[in-house]
Amino acid sequence: KRCWFNREGITMPAGIFRVCLVVITAIVNHPLLFPKENATVPEYAEDIIQKMKAHEENLRLEQLRLEQEIARQEATLKALEKPTETEEQNIKEPIPWDLWSAMSMVIFLLIELWRQDYQDGNWQESACEEDDMAVLGKAFKGVALPDKAALANFYERCILGATGDMARKRELVEGFADDLLEALRSVCNRDADMEVEESIGVGSMYENWRVHKPLVCDLIVPFTPPEPYCFRSQTWCSRESVPPDKQGYGTIKVCRADEDAVGCICGKTKLGEDMLCLLHSQTNQTRRLGEMEDLLCLKNTQYLDANQVMKWFQIAITKSWNKISHKYEFDLTFNLLDSPGALRIKFRSGKSIAFNLTPVVQCEDSDAYFISHFPRSGLTADPASSTDWFVTFAVYERRFIHSISKKLPANACHLSCLQILSFLHGKQCSLTGPSSLTNYHLKTVMLHLLQTRPYQDWASENLEARLQDMLKFLEKSLQEKKLCHFFIGNRKVPEVLNFPVVFQKAEPLNLFRPFVLHRDAYRKTVDTFHEMLRNTSALINEYTVHIPSVGHTNMLHKESL
Repeated sequence: KRCWFNREGITMPAGIFRVCLVVITAIVNHPLLFPKENATVPEYAEDIIQKMKAHEENLRLEQLRLEQEIARQEATLKALEKPTETEEQNIKEPIPWDLWSAMSMVIFLLIELWRQDYQDGNWQESACEEDDMAVLGKAFKGVALPDKAALANFYERCILGATGDMARKRELVEGFADDLLEALRSVCNRDADMEVEESIGVGSMYENWRVHKPLVCDLIVPFTPPEPYCFRSQTWCSRESVPPDKQGYGTIKVCRADEDAVGCICGKTKLGEDMLCLLHSQTNQTRRLGEMEDLLCLKNTQYLDANQVMKWFQIAITKSWNKISHKYEFDLTFNLLDSPGALRIKFRSGKSIAFNLTPVVQCEDSDAYFISHFPRSGLTADPASSTDWFVTFAVYERRFIHSISKKLPANACHLSCLQILSFLHGKQCSLTGPSSLTNYHLKTVMLHLLQTRPYQDWASENLEARLQDMLKFLEKSLQEKKLCHFFIGNRKVPEVLNFPVVFQKAEPLNLFRPFVLHRDAYRKTVDTFHEMLRNTSALINEYTVHIPSVGHTNMLHKESL
């Protein structure tokens, strides 16, 4: 019996060892263990498959070697130990051996069949799903950008000539906007209406890189509530857990200036039927909610409503224009009704100038602002509630570009690169349809490179190299579906900007996150990017040929200055 137990102890671990070996083999061969990026790049697929087959063959040979070794050890033990006839009948050795061998073979075959199905099915599906990324990886390598002379000629003749009157239009719009806002202050009731402050110019027109016509000026207009009220804002950074679609937003609560920020406990605790708050009776609460609606809050709340603000601002602008229209020899109309202040000046000659006045609320004591409405791409959905306000850092962006420009070489090429890229992308979209890639994305790429590259690399003679850097950075961001907001989560923002620490310590905000959810839009964006790369030389040559001579362009530029 002692010998029987020994033989059983030898046979059972051997079978268990074989099963473990098969499981380990399956785990090693599991397709999901291979890096996803390798599995989705077809140009390396053949090499990976060959390596997998070679590795699989090595494991099978190792398995056979181990089985032979175990068989030899068992034969040696059999020779050393001679069980009785009764024990030999009770052991029934072939049964365990055949059972474990059969089970091992069946499990191994099932795993192999599943793995082959996965490779033929899911592998092809994921490869097809990311096929654009394989092309994208090759796209830039196969594109020959125009040389320095061609790029410089294109920039001088095409872009400078198209934007030569930018300064004159800014001056005209700013003067008219100041007059219009002064009239708005006079028609509003200072004791009951919102009070507007001076406008602030932001965006491409004030950062000197806009290339697309019409040249539209963007002005934000901070406003405050009448006394004794004030705004108390709360950003997504100050909350513990925020859904991804709420990142970048905040709420604005309208409170009395003498009210405690925490508020009365009666608003947060359910009082008994026999208990009353002496400070906030039902009558006072009803009257307060009525006052909140007059202060542009959402019904039955104390939170500022963006839709109510838009209606108030449009009515106030209309009253202001009626008061001063007799002074001007042009007409003023609303360009878009779903934007609070998208305005257009129409001259009698038929020409027109468009500009945007957008009401905003200052975020604490910083130069970040809550903006009621802003241009959205096809990917960006409207906020779930009209009390959610987007936080814009446009003032800091303009200040950063202006600050770093002082440190760059004279006639630095950073804005030239952005203008050329914006021009090419805009022309490509006019040929193949709109893309989810926006000028703000392009500017974000430039801001990141300005922070990472040495200042001397932005000299004018490096225009071609820096344009290539921007295209490569954008290419990599599209591959990874990740482009971080320049300011949010960036702890290397220069201290001279006085950027709020709360936003620096926040989690980085991925501007390309919608691409993860909108695959069709992602494919369209990638296709447009490919076409732009392939057509770069053709577009530059075509538009350079059809633009007036350099001398004429320089004359227009000098007149604009």
